[in-house]
Amino acid sequence: MPNPIKRTVFFVSDGTGITAETFGNSILAQFSAKPRHVRRPFIDSAEKAWSVVEEINRTAAHEGKRPIVFITLVNDDVRNIVAGADCKGMVLDMFRAFVEPLEDEFGMKSNHRVGRFSDAAKSEEYHDRIEAINFSLAHDDGQSAKNLASADVILVGVSRSGKTPTSLYLAMQHGIKAANYPLIPEDFDRGKLPSSLAPYKHKCFGLTIDPERLAQIRHERRPGSKYAALENCRHEVSEAERMMRREGISWLSSTHKSIEEIATTILRDIRPDRLIY
Repeated sequence: MPNPIKRTVFFVSDGTGITAETFGNSILAQFSAKPRHVRRPFIDSAEKAWSVVEEINRTAAHEGKRPIVFITLVNDDVRNIVAGADCKGMVLDMFRAFVEPLEDEFGMKSNHRVGRFSDAAKSEEYHDRIEAINFSLAHDDGQSAKNLASADVILVGVSRSGKTPTSLYLAMQHGIKAANYPLIPEDFDRGKLPSSLAPYKHKCFGLTIDPERLAQIRHERRPGSKYAALENCRHEVSEAERMMRREGISWLSSTHKSIEEIATTILRDIRPDRLIY
């Protein structure tokens, strides 16, 4: 198979660039190419715009191919420079593609303000996310059983099954207060959930994982240990799944799913009241 074509992708924004990069990466994921990423946030003046255009043009000359340029620029003067004829990149203007048709549909002009994320930092939703992140960090890996009544979801599963990254993703992206609690051999010996979780079983959602994959992950952390041994991993996964079935806890395998897919499934099941889902 031939080597992927060397290509550079620019994400240019007058704000943080999160929107441009997130949307751009979603589109790029449809292709096998692995381009170099260049982020250029806070491009909010003509001087900065011309500097970016020069960088794009140098890249085009060096690589012999047009760089791909995703832009979210609300200032018309800045946008016209980056998207103008002097730019040697393939410019994909996300605001023009979506905002202008919506202006026509709504019959009103958009705010056309730079740095709308500064408004988000003052919003109730933003503060809910910060509170959720703090909650998830304080309740990571079963380190605290306090205030579990205020949790939106409690993720349970064997160690290294993906509970921590899923908890933090739910908190950061959706403002979900997600605790996570490991199921350990002592729980399997007792044949029941940890006592601190029993009153909140209705909040629990389980994650499992293929034992072979679990052994690989654990081996990276503690090579040669019983903890990472395949036979032990098989035993723990089997016992955890048996416990979740017995307790009536919904669960899914994280083996072949992205964090986004896992989180979406959890949200679909728990349906938090404050989110439209």
